[in-house]
Amino acid sequence: MNNITLIAQSIISVVLVVLILLQQRGTALGSAFGGGGESYSTRRGAEKYLFVVTIVLTVIFLGLALYNLMK
Repeated sequence: MNNITLIAQSIISVVLVVLILLQQRGTALGSAFGGGGESYSTRRGAEKYLFVVTIVLTVIFLGLALYNLMK
């Protein structure tokens, strides 16, 4: 059982990295250096789906990490 949780946590971590890299970058850092970026846009379609999946996988990853820590 321990090996299964470790493998699942490793797979989820790789998928999380890929999902985070696929998300569109915001303008928060650009505005710190004097860039425009005063416009606000909501997440729609695939971008919203990636965002929600990232949150769900993060919660699962943290749950597995706590489970492995408590064992």
